[in-house]
Amino acid sequence: MATDGENHDASRRGFLKGAAALAGTLVAPGVFLYQSGQASSSLLPGVRWGMLIDNNALSERDVDACVAACKRENGWQAEPGSTTDAQWIRKVTLTDPGTGRRSFVPLMCQHCAHPPCVDVCPTGASFKRADGLVLVNKHTCIGCRYCMMACPYKARSFIHESLSGQLPYVPRGKGTVESCTMCVQRIDRDGANAVPACAEAVNRDGRKPILFGDLNDPDSEISRRLQQLGATRLRADMGLEQAISYEGL
Repeated sequence: MATDGENHDASRRGFLKGAAALAGTLVAPGVFLYQSGQASSSLLPGVRWGMLIDNNALSERDVDACVAACKRENGWQAEPGSTTDAQWIRKVTLTDPGTGRRSFVPLMCQHCAHPPCVDVCPTGASFKRADGLVLVNKHTCIGCRYCMMACPYKARSFIHESLSGQLPYVPRGKGTVESCTMCVQRIDRDGANAVPACAEAVNRDGRKPILFGDLNDPDSEISRRLQQLGATRLRADMGLEQAISYEGL
């Protein structure tokens, strides 16, 4: 006779197996989905990717350009006739109550070192790669949206409707959750030379309002700038150790 513990384990295995099968049916055929990043041969040892955003150097038009570039690169613009839209990156307007000065901030997944979305995911679909990127495996995401509730930045979206015209290198699927991947497809292709689409859209004419690089390398441009000027992490008091930092907030 099975014990209560054995019955619980069997039920849990059955739940996870069924959840994975369900998630697989919701993704468009032929779309490659993220594998477990810990075993990926494309990962550079000892790297932690991050971004430093200079809020003083970004205009409203720049932030709009970031959002538009992300949409093009990752194909998350709303379907024709759709009533919902994803928010891999969004524009947040801040107003100083003392001076009335307005500034515009690009807000996306913060790729936390201690991501609460990963902690609450019942299937392991939300995971953190060895290089610090926080991603969603669409094969095992069951759309419970616990991760959306756990994220303090409201950085995740749920796909309510069927999709068409997906990009082959960006996995998406109805009934699953998604968020900024820091353009993981570029990182896995170009390594240390990668530039996320949002940064590419605004880094020009010698300006680099968005720096991307290895936070673990003290000689990288992003690390040197952080050492010299410092920066702010959103809700640093939560101890999540985000990979995204902001200057000028």
